[in-house]
Amino acid sequence: MIDPFGRSVTYLRVSVTDRCDFRCTYCMSEDMTFLPKSDVLSLEELDRLCSAFIAKGVKKLRLTGGEPLVRRNIMTLIKSLGRHMESGALEEMTVTTNGSQLGRLAGELKAAGVERVNVSLDTLDADKFHAITRRGDLGIVKDGLQAAKRAGLAVKINTVALKGVNETEIEDIAKWCGDEGFDLTFIETMPMGEIGKDRSDTYLPLSAVRERLDAIWSLTDIDYRTGGPAKYAQVKETGRRIGFITPLSHNFCESCNRVRLTCTGQLYMCLGQDDDADLRAALRASEDDQVLYAAIDEAISRKPKGHDFIIERGQSAPAVTRHMSVTGG
Repeated sequence: MIDPFGRSVTYLRVSVTDRCDFRCTYCMSEDMTFLPKSDVLSLEELDRLCSAFIAKGVKKLRLTGGEPLVRRNIMTLIKSLGRHMESGALEEMTVTTNGSQLGRLAGELKAAGVERVNVSLDTLDADKFHAITRRGDLGIVKDGLQAAKRAGLAVKINTVALKGVNETEIEDIAKWCGDEGFDLTFIETMPMGEIGKDRSDTYLPLSAVRERLDAIWSLTDIDYRTGGPAKYAQVKETGRRIGFITPLSHNFCESCNRVRLTCTGQLYMCLGQDDDADLRAALRASEDDQVLYAAIDEAISRKPKGHDFIIERGQSAPAVTRHMSVTGG
């Protein structure tokens, strides 16, 4: 699949549910209205859609949400998709999670073909963690991370940099990841969905984060890539990698190889644009995958060059109206 700008699309991110057991302040409002369950694709339909993309050249698949591991019977889907890892058609299958369910599912994820989990963690302070997530328990997440390590899963921590919230913890989080053997990626807050406050109040450019890290660690930029938008540096003292995702301070669209599929079958060719394609209609129109392939090709032909994210003080309206939990991170 080649988009209009010559980029090969080899990475699919799939939101298997918009529901989550957390309500992170930068991601969603406290009183979220989730999709009716009747609108959500069945696990079998998600399997067919993912398999169609793999047949058309997707090599990396990430299952996300919402919180993917709270979806009922989600391991049925993950185990089924593992057949593409066994055949070699798929090079990598990862899961992005808040870590709340890792304690019970880490072993099953590893057995199903998942080699790495990306875990969202923005603070090491239990009280602050509960305040950010509005209901999460840091102890449960940490226990889940240890379960992931025991299961042999590689772990990457994703930390949203938030001014006035966790900016004084940047160094501590980096040291903790080094001690635990986790890679780490810092992310700028993204203006997606109404959250009931002005995101500019907590926007922290990652140039400031890098400056804090450079003051205490020896960071060397490296060419390492996971297929996502992060640019990585190696930390000499810990031997671990730290990534930086900068949708606002440095647009990363020039190398975009990703598309995102929602749990309702909408394909977003760009995280920061509202243009989409209704693959559910094509999926249900025929049992012949050629109809679905044609719909995917048409969608890829409309993939834009990039997004237009911007955060300005006093402009509290999000850049796109849908929440990240709908599109999938």
